[in-house]
Amino acid sequence: MKTLRMVSLIVILSFLAAACTSATSTPEATTAPPASTLPDLGGKEIIVAVENAYPPFNSIDTTTNQGVGWDYDVFAEICKLLNCVPVFTEAAWDGIFEATAAGQYDVVADGVTITDERKQTVAFSDPYMRITQVILVRADETRFTDSATLAAQTDLLVATQLGTTNEIKAVEIVGEARVKSFDTFDGAVLALLSGDVDAVVLDQEPAEGFMATNEGKLKILDEKLTSEELGFVFPQGSELIAPINAALATLEANGTLDSLYLKWWPTE
Repeated sequence: MKTLRMVSLIVILSFLAAACTSATSTPEATTAPPASTLPDLGGKEIIVAVENAYPPFNSIDTTTNQGVGWDYDVFAEICKLLNCVPVFTEAAWDGIFEATAAGQYDVVADGVTITDERKQTVAFSDPYMRITQVILVRADETRFTDSATLAAQTDLLVATQLGTTNEIKAVEIVGEARVKSFDTFDGAVLALLSGDVDAVVLDQEPAEGFMATNEGKLKILDEKLTSEELGFVFPQGSELIAPINAALATLEANGTLDSLYLKWWPTE
């Protein structure tokens, strides 16, 4: 009788152990793979090009004179996973794709829109963010409310950055003669604040960054002009594309990308 009870107890415990194993194994399938499953770059230095003029993706903190922004933070996280060292270097937007194609930079992190035309010169990572283009104006602007009413007033000027998809959109809205293109968006926004231009066409995320650094002086019109995907830029055939894509997938799965987005765009 004792033997039967013992066997029954063993069977019951076995069922309980199996049930516990099933209960704890299910969540593991939904979590991101551990960092050890990612490529190990062996401490390699990665030259990361940034403008330092595109907040909150990248800019210079005037109190510390150090580079800050989403690009800095995300590459710190990527290199934690891949065992690499990000070395940020300031680069002008004009010619940045040609310089990357020539091997001057390992990667460009600058809120770059993925386009087929650019793919003829450089390669892209998987998309890490979807953005929209918007119209940034002075806070007291009442003469127009969208692209149509802006275009209708032929004496108004629009600023943007040279060689960007924003420049293409600005020309599409008001025509080339009414577009003033600057080397950086800093220059375009300063022209808006000084009254030299009447609007700036740019992506929503940096528009919000410029609003934050010029509190109460700017606003974004409600109209969304486009929907585009952003990616990191590499020389074609770069061996870093696959590892960085794998790291991005992990950061998305474990919630790090969401956390960084909320850090740099807290009002979203």
